[in-house]
Amino acid sequence: MSLSEGEYPLFPLSTVMFPGGTLSLRIFEPRYLAMVRDCARVNRPFGVSLLLRDEENGETASALAVGTLAQIVDFDTLPDGLLGIRTLGGSRFHVDHVQPRDDGLLIGQITIWPDEPRVPLPPEFYLLSRLAQGLVENLVEGAPEPSKAELDDSSWVGFRLAELLPFSLAEKQTLLEMTDSAERLQFIVDALPRFRSEPENDE
Repeated sequence: MSLSEGEYPLFPLSTVMFPGGTLSLRIFEPRYLAMVRDCARVNRPFGVSLLLRDEENGETASALAVGTLAQIVDFDTLPDGLLGIRTLGGSRFHVDHVQPRDDGLLIGQITIWPDEPRVPLPPEFYLLSRLAQGLVENLVEGAPEPSKAELDDSSWVGFRLAELLPFSLAEKQTLLEMTDSAERLQFIVDALPRFRSEPENDE
């Protein structure tokens, strides 16, 4: 796979990946097996973007233009014999142009977004760091204990909560595309009440 500067293979998925997050994938289609092989050989990430589907007929509509670069960090052979990979989320990007390869793999000309500046967590959002720590420790298998620097970083806390709380895919995409960490944290705070209790069922 020969790519020019700014070109990256794209992997549209029914999930939203966030910077600093992990994503494990089962790889079985030939085009993606080749993509993983080529990316691993040159230590190059690939792009993950949310795949939209037409709810009425179940057909794929399109992949959203804003996604996250995924760096392969581990390989494994799964019990079913398929290739498993573990990836780490890097920078966000915007797809400016897409060209399908002969085998169907999408190659995107992308613009990589700058990383958000490290902003200390404002005092009014302090409890969110405790929530993020608990979710990481309980839901992310093999995750290291969050560091003090991570728990005090507005972007890290916001991305972890966006990733691990049960937001809809549309909400997760909105949170990914936000470029202000304080705005993202406020969105999460406003949504928390609906996650705190399950609706009663009297039937």
